[in-house]
Amino acid sequence: MAFDQLQLRAVRENSHSLIGSDEDYTPLFDLIGNSRFVLIGEASHGTHEFYRTRAYITKRFIQEKGFTAVAAEADWPDTHRVNRFVRGRGGDQSAAQALDNFRRFPAWMWRNSDVLEFVNWLRDYNDLLPRGARKAGFYGMDLYSFHSSSRAVLDYLYKVDSEAARRARFRYGCFEQFGEDIQAYGYAATFGLNKTCEDEVIAQLVDMSRRAAELASRDGRLDPDEFFIAEQNARVVKNAERYYRAMFSGRFSSWNLRDRHMAETLDHLLSHLGPSAKVVVWAHNSHLGDARATEVSQQGELNVGQLLRLKYGNAAVLVGFTTYTGTVTAASNWDGPAETKHVRPALSDSFEAMFHATYVPQFLMIFRGNKFLSGILNQERLERAIGVIYLPQSERISHYFHARLADQFDALIHIDNTNALQPLEITSRPEEAGEVPETYPSAI
Repeated sequence: MAFDQLQLRAVRENSHSLIGSDEDYTPLFDLIGNSRFVLIGEASHGTHEFYRTRAYITKRFIQEKGFTAVAAEADWPDTHRVNRFVRGRGGDQSAAQALDNFRRFPAWMWRNSDVLEFVNWLRDYNDLLPRGARKAGFYGMDLYSFHSSSRAVLDYLYKVDSEAARRARFRYGCFEQFGEDIQAYGYAATFGLNKTCEDEVIAQLVDMSRRAAELASRDGRLDPDEFFIAEQNARVVKNAERYYRAMFSGRFSSWNLRDRHMAETLDHLLSHLGPSAKVVVWAHNSHLGDARATEVSQQGELNVGQLLRLKYGNAAVLVGFTTYTGTVTAASNWDGPAETKHVRPALSDSFEAMFHATYVPQFLMIFRGNKFLSGILNQERLERAIGVIYLPQSERISHYFHARLADQFDALIHIDNTNALQPLEITSRPEEAGEVPETYPSAI
């Protein structure tokens, strides 16, 4: 497709070339201001430049803007281990050890060299803070950890209140006949083959929330954040129970439950960290760009970016990434090994192809407040999304959707040619303890 030369010129003249200078991201810092949330996406779950650039920006937000938390598209118990490490707690001696819980497919999403480097940096940064200063943490906001979260609730309660632990074990015992197969429970409950355990998981969360002050003060030797961590695990169990039932009711039902859970987790995290807290959010573009600007909104799908914009307005800044071609780390099927795959040049009627036609290797665009640029990039075009599975042979169907880019994001970074990130291992550990793969079933 031949693009309008005036439009290409407008994109070039209204963007900021990224040349490796400390000043490259000044327009983005100006946009952030005193925002409480910055949502930084990725157009794939396996691109080195997306992870590296996002980490670089996040480091500067922590150092220069006072951000004190990173919330990732990852499970709460797995990130809690990382959180303890970066804040100088727990028994892990290295960042690689702290990331060891990320073993289920797709392990490379978080067990990769770019995340390893960031976790090391965050530990070093926190270690150098003055005594009493708030340390920056690393948190998860996903809901696939049904079994590990329920075990974490029980472990906490056995430390502080054995009677409360027995009540929790009885409630969670509702799932026992399904062993470790939580999806079997979802199927049976959805189709009336077994009663649901909804009342039990709600009762457990309510019980803990009502007794928050009492439980949190039961044992002064515990980490002061331990009750919050345990309560969030109970919330994960409650929302995961509903999610696994919704999986058999249609993709959008389960997607919406998952994104509502992630947005709710961010609300609770912000409340826990206090009125001055600021959070950087890491997830796929499909979660962090406003869904109302994409074709999936017409089918009833919503996402985290939309929910945070509705609640926080301009205090939430949405930043996306795009690329034209290169390589990506992805699998060919569920539970498959990580492969380095060639990313086909973007389809000719896509935003990515349009940006490629500017002949600028990498650049930043600020949409908010720029009506001229927004007018051009709100003309609906295709946008590419690569999850943990990449299928070049069915790329148009598998990886593209229509969007209005300047309504979807407040800012966007385009890197024309990108490279696959480096996993710490190419294979994931087989699914254990009944948990499903990260990003299942959408792959994003």
